[in-house]
Amino acid sequence: MPLIALNKPFGTICQFSAHETRASLGDFVTVPGVYPAGRLDADSEGLLLLTDDGALQARIAEPRHKLVKRYWAQVEGAPGDDTLARLAKGVDLGDYVTRPCKAAFVAEHDAERLWPRNPPIRYRAAIPTTWIELAITEGKNRQVRRMTAAVGFPTLRLVRVSIGALDVFSLRLAPGESVQVPAQSPWKTGR
Repeated sequence: MPLIALNKPFGTICQFSAHETRASLGDFVTVPGVYPAGRLDADSEGLLLLTDDGALQARIAEPRHKLVKRYWAQVEGAPGDDTLARLAKGVDLGDYVTRPCKAAFVAEHDAERLWPRNPPIRYRAAIPTTWIELAITEGKNRQVRRMTAAVGFPTLRLVRVSIGALDVFSLRLAPGESVQVPAQSPWKTGR
């Protein structure tokens, strides 16, 4: 039962079959029979876990297990503490209200640990950007992007930095790199 951690590059789609214009997971992971435990949109990057174990996949991906996933979002503008408080208490997105989460600013020296994105985000000298961290237990379609937009700060770059106890920095994964996670990981199902 392999559990593979991949640093999914920007622009890569979360499927193994080849795509006409985009990279797919098959371009980076050659272990047969694994599939993603959750998804990341093509325009999001960072930690993605893959397994061949359906129970383990559910433990990682399904919100009922409340496994924390941390995202760093580079947003347009300069949100304040009041914005973080709004994000943390849950945001009404129209079709649902997000669960409460943890929201914090990411220090500039921490954000510098990230790899350069290819292509880079657009740069506008007159509009600042700010890095924030959201630690959520859900993971609905484009949830973090929708949350930041709903409070007035659109996401320019989104990186999932951790899932549970695993994080992309301690795994030392560059974009496109993967590693098998040991069986004693926090997701072992006991099967």
